[in-house]
Amino acid sequence: MPRDLDDPLLSRLLGRTQSLFAADLARQENALSKAIRESRILVVGAAGSIGQAFTLELARHTPEALHLVDLNENSLVELVRDLRARPIELPGDFRTASLDFASQGFLKFAKAHGPHDVFLNFSALKHVRAERDPYSLMRMIEVNVLALADYLAHPASRDLKRAFSVSTDKSVRPENLMGATKNLMEQALFAHADHLIASSARFANVAFSAGSLLEGFEHRLAKGQPLAAPTDVRRYFITHAEAGQLCLLAGFLGATRQVFFPKLDPKADLLGFDAIARAFLAERGLTPRLCASEAEAKGLAARGGLGKEWPCHFAPSDTTGEKSVEEFFRLSDALDLSAYGAIGIAQEPPPDLARLSAFRQTIARLCQAENWSKAEIAQAILAAVPELAHVEKGKSLDEKM
Repeated sequence: MPRDLDDPLLSRLLGRTQSLFAADLARQENALSKAIRESRILVVGAAGSIGQAFTLELARHTPEALHLVDLNENSLVELVRDLRARPIELPGDFRTASLDFASQGFLKFAKAHGPHDVFLNFSALKHVRAERDPYSLMRMIEVNVLALADYLAHPASRDLKRAFSVSTDKSVRPENLMGATKNLMEQALFAHADHLIASSARFANVAFSAGSLLEGFEHRLAKGQPLAAPTDVRRYFITHAEAGQLCLLAGFLGATRQVFFPKLDPKADLLGFDAIARAFLAERGLTPRLCASEAEAKGLAARGGLGKEWPCHFAPSDTTGEKSVEEFFRLSDALDLSAYGAIGIAQEPPPDLARLSAFRQTIARLCQAENWSKAEIAQAILAAVPELAHVEKGKSLDEKM
């Protein structure tokens, strides 16, 4: 279950007892309800961590139609059960489909059950570790960039008034290829800003979200395994509900080419993973037993008998793609920091359509090759995202505990 601010550990870590966006949501309640009630809505990636939080926020406003798509069949079923068990009224035109966003099946579904007024995309390969080889990297491009570009160019999207696709802090001056693909996602989205309202949101880590290091702490503890965390990486954190709320405001009230982001204080809000691991253990009455290596930590865990101590290996990051500093906007961006209390807005310029087209042509050519080279794919990404500052260290997160 997602942790929220009623969880003492999360509330203590984040330093707040109510949503960061509570006041902004209250002020915009009427505008949000009106925009949602009058819309036929298509949500992709609806059953992921952020997609579920968003959909639960969205559904209480009862849209005219709500169509949910996700590749994960079991998570989609659970989302429907959750929605049906809540004291809310779902629209008569409520549909779900277990489909790959990058498939022809999705395009046919969208066309058959359209027209849609609003499209919201939460489908993404979000792990930096997914850039470890050319096959995973090409799939990342397919999901994060090409699927969105193909849908927005397809007749199934021609009646859209709004399109939203969630981004990440890692898209700004990216240091990893994952972040660069999300940068390209923003470009693919904003390429259609001449005929629909295209908006996005950037934020950092969603605390204890599926697949996150913090969720991994819970799994490691349950399995009697040691904890590991970098000592030189700090991150901003928001809750599942806050992520959904930020996307709701950006998706329905954002102007075209606007990116919403949380206004967080680097001095107060940046948290280290090792500090969170210590607080996580303390919540369970445990203290870290610091180990000099992964081997030592695993050996201690296997032998057991440490009582209230838990084996931990905390060390500096040495893997490809770890960005030490998070950024929600560029220094050159036009910013609006007054429209909302806890939200900033970056106004993005029109994308370079020629460069985006060249990227797609290069990727199409590489896809036809007999063998795929990570270096060639990375070079194509660099040509399309010149601000990419990628350093290949020859070691991925899959090689660490």
